[in-house]
Amino acid sequence: MTRCDVAVVGAGPAGLFAAVYAGMRGLSVAVVDALPEPGGQITALYPEKLIRDVAGFPAVKGRDLVRGLVEQLDQFSPRMLLGHRATALDDLADGGLRLGFDDGTALEAGAVVVTGGIGTFSPRKLPCGEEFLGRGLTYFVRDPAELAGRRVLVVGGGDSALDWAETLQHTADVTLVHRRDTFRAHQHTVGQVLSGPATVLTNATVDRLHGENRVTRAVLRDTVSGETTEVACDHVVAALGFVANPGPLLQWGLATHDRKIVVDAALRTSRLGVFAAGDICTYDGRVPLIAVGFGEAATAVNHAAVHLDPAASTFPGHSTDGPAPAARPLRVPA
Repeated sequence: MTRCDVAVVGAGPAGLFAAVYAGMRGLSVAVVDALPEPGGQITALYPEKLIRDVAGFPAVKGRDLVRGLVEQLDQFSPRMLLGHRATALDDLADGGLRLGFDDGTALEAGAVVVTGGIGTFSPRKLPCGEEFLGRGLTYFVRDPAELAGRRVLVVGGGDSALDWAETLQHTADVTLVHRRDTFRAHQHTVGQVLSGPATVLTNATVDRLHGENRVTRAVLRDTVSGETTEVACDHVVAALGFVANPGPLLQWGLATHDRKIVVDAALRTSRLGVFAAGDICTYDGRVPLIAVGFGEAATAVNHAAVHLDPAASTFPGHSTDGPAPAARPLRVPA
């Protein structure tokens, strides 16, 4: 059994920054995530992708953003419970909360900040060629350098597909295939791909993959005429999006809407002592951006600090006023 002031459920960007802010408030903090590494969706899906909408960075790789957040957090000596899937949330007699994990262990906290993002996620599968998974077919790109000089077929028309096409076209021979003639991705990225060296094939789907030990060619079908053509390729990146599952979070008695946790202006949920921030939460007018999640994380923790100590102020003071405070004794409310 472990005990802390604030338990943060979710180690994505919003969760890591929430833990940072708990440390800045002098609160002991534990960070819980089912994944074995911090970073959430960034680490799992696009560690090498450039992120362009984080304040202060013209562009920053996902991996570098996570590394910076972890380094920022390390100064507060958090308890990192990675590889722990939170399955239950119960009230304690002293006003605190108990998080139960799938391995039978538990964590007690005075307040909980849920930053679970989209929950667990799995890629939308390419309708064909699953037998080549790991042998030329992938759903995520862990290291773009491994594809340098290769003939890469990128499948999809959303942000992920266009981001990877734009990133890889500078070092690889890229062909982008999309089943429509319009794209769902950010228009700036679409323009970079269309004006770059990548070959773009619209109104086309992947009908079959062929090869011996690895993929060597793909059969494409024109969605208008039905005609097929073959394209040589060494690697297929099926960036078709993913299916999200919030999992046990929706069974914790929290008010939800459209599979998101409903919060008020203070990021409070419908359960006392439980707050939520990042893409797992919803309120009127919310915009699903990392930058927004950072602000929500700080707001949630500052209100959690008042929940733990009603005499405290939601305003933490300016970070430039002095050194970060040392961790204070537990403030689990009575």
